[in-house]
Amino acid sequence: MNLYQNVCKKLKIKISQILLTLDDTEQRRRSINARRTIDNLLTMGIVPIVNENDTTATTEIKYGDNDRLAARVSQIISADCLILLSDVEGLYTDNPKKNKETKLIKIVKEIDQNIKKYATRTENTYGSGGMKTKIEAAKICQLSGCYMVIANGTPKNPIRKIIENQNCTWFLPKISKLDARKQWIIGSVAPRGEVVIDHGAIKAINNGKSLLPAGVKKINGTFEKGDHILVKDQNNIECARGLTSFSSFEIEKIKGSHSSKIKNILGYSSREEIIHKDDLVKV
Repeated sequence: MNLYQNVCKKLKIKISQILLTLDDTEQRRRSINARRTIDNLLTMGIVPIVNENDTTATTEIKYGDNDRLAARVSQIISADCLILLSDVEGLYTDNPKKNKETKLIKIVKEIDQNIKKYATRTENTYGSGGMKTKIEAAKICQLSGCYMVIANGTPKNPIRKIIENQNCTWFLPKISKLDARKQWIIGSVAPRGEVVIDHGAIKAINNGKSLLPAGVKKINGTFEKGDHILVKDQNNIECARGLTSFSSFEIEKIKGSHSSKIKNILGYSSREEIIHKDDLVKV
């Protein structure tokens, strides 16, 4: 921070440090507070410098890398673009320090198994994360309607070089801009569990409907009402994310049942939807 302050002081730029933990971004109210703080600082002409709050974070509420933290902050503030500066030009098909024939991938539209495989081969030495965490960050950005670029930060004026040379890797948004709440839902870094659904439920979600108990085939993990969970098809492919209206214990009891039977099964009144359409985002 002292280095940032000394450099920015020469340029007459005011800065402020913001410390966040995983919980600050995973809990809706706290993420809104973080957004308001950042918005207010920018309105006052102050540039926020975001870091992980290591003094209060435990293993359970720790990012552990700046890449995903940067992506989550970008999502929360509805940024148009995230720039990740590394010690390599971007994502290569192989390790550029060992294989001179490797190729730089300049544009990524879809993060598939090949992209994940390339990430394990491309080394970058510095920083708390590696190329793998940068790919995870890119997924958050793509699902939030935000562009992301990985570029070499070691040359002088690296951002200018991105613009002039385009010797970098761009990740294009997968979806258009969602409202802020749905961006927050789909950008979750630490989902608590997952439900596996049948073809009929997938069709309903694709048509903008809620997820009902009848379409749930299986539950993985332990979670509580209101937690972020993944929605997967029977081939284990993620198709949506959302905030559950029931705990995993309750869903285990009502899965496969008609919504009208929920009260009789659980013994108390509750919502009819496992995930309401307002709390559900298709991937």
